[in-house]
Amino acid sequence: MNYLKVAIIGCGGIGLKRAYFLPQNCKLVACHDVNDTAAVSFAKINNCHVFKSWRELVSEGDIDAVIIATPHNVLSEIAAFAIRASKHVFVEKPAGLNSKEIQKLISIRNEFQRIVHVGFNHRYHKAVLKAVEMVKSGCLGELMFLRGRYGHGGRVGYEKEWRSNPKLSGGGELMDQGPHLIDLSRAFLGEFSEVSGFAHTYFWDAPVEDNAFMTLKTPDKKVAFLHVSSSEWKNIFSMEIYGKLGKLEISGLGGSYGVERLIYYQMLPEMGPPPTTIWEYPMPDNSWGVELDIFVEAIFSNVNAGFGLEDALATHKIIAEIYKESKYDYQS
Repeated sequence: MNYLKVAIIGCGGIGLKRAYFLPQNCKLVACHDVNDTAAVSFAKINNCHVFKSWRELVSEGDIDAVIIATPHNVLSEIAAFAIRASKHVFVEKPAGLNSKEIQKLISIRNEFQRIVHVGFNHRYHKAVLKAVEMVKSGCLGELMFLRGRYGHGGRVGYEKEWRSNPKLSGGGELMDQGPHLIDLSRAFLGEFSEVSGFAHTYFWDAPVEDNAFMTLKTPDKKVAFLHVSSSEWKNIFSMEIYGKLGKLEISGLGGSYGVERLIYYQMLPEMGPPPTTIWEYPMPDNSWGVELDIFVEAIFSNVNAGFGLEDALATHKIIAEIYKESKYDYQS
């Protein structure tokens, strides 16, 4: 196999980004979207064939891998169909509406032995990769806790979009930006054994929550304090990681979230004001492409080295606990 023949299902903003960042050893050959106009426009930009039905597209024998960038309610259905059709699958987070859907996908993946990657692109931001490298180096010492905030201000009509419809989204802000904060917290602190929190609708006239607050604890009491919001008004991404020897602060994601930046605060033996080192990444966000490179390399090597369904399952279990505490029953 010299190159992969790839299809994209979901021709919106995320689908367009994945198409733009496809590795050179991939060829985009097909696309589908429920919006015919979007699909035709996407096909013209990317010189690929439009399929009227995603089932027809996936059943096409001359496709090696499928990228799924649809609303949440059909992610797992399409992924399951594609795996059974012997396609490798890249499915955007959260990969399904709930834990049951993810567990079913894990069983199907294990049966058909396909590479399945879940799109947690935030793990591949330059500041995050640098932070992971520094934590592994030991410069922070033993980690204690982290704080994370992720929020945006919505837009006129936001409460009428698919993300505000629980049948399509599976939840509100906790299912939208929440998975990224939860996943990054797991990357730095490990698995969480205690989960508590609160989700609530404060502003948007919608049947889903617009804010969620979480306290997640590991067995050795490392803690993640997290807040996701769609009433932030000024877009924000912030994660502070505290160790016994220093602190890392990640901020910005580029664009409206501000320049991506990592700050290292080094604790001195005598304490006092810490020496500070700052890395800035003003270049365009290439996390979408880095993640696809890993997915494609996994296919060629037949070794799934990226983040997959088990990561999505861990995230879903935490989200379900928060919804249960908050008496939201989207996933019942």
